[in-house]
Amino acid sequence: MKRIRRHFIFSGRVQGVGFRYSAMYLAQSLGLTGWVKNCWDGTVEMEAQGDPESVALLLSRLHSRSFIRIEHVVETDIPLEEEHSFLVK
Repeated sequence: MKRIRRHFIFSGRVQGVGFRYSAMYLAQSLGLTGWVKNCWDGTVEMEAQGDPESVALLLSRLHSRSFIRIEHVVETDIPLEEEHSFLVK
């Protein structure tokens, strides 16, 4: 099965609304690995790794969460990493 790793920067109402823990819960339920963290400038940074459909589904489900309002996303494909979980940093 093909796997990808994608780096995201989210802006909008993404801090103080449960974004990181929603991302962790959703990613784990989809079998993805990676991490998510708040940045000093009010954005949220995330890396997600797994099959392309699950990564796309994670993004879609984050967009539909209550309280979270994603206004802009910067996505970049990056090399795969060896890891076994999805963490909140």
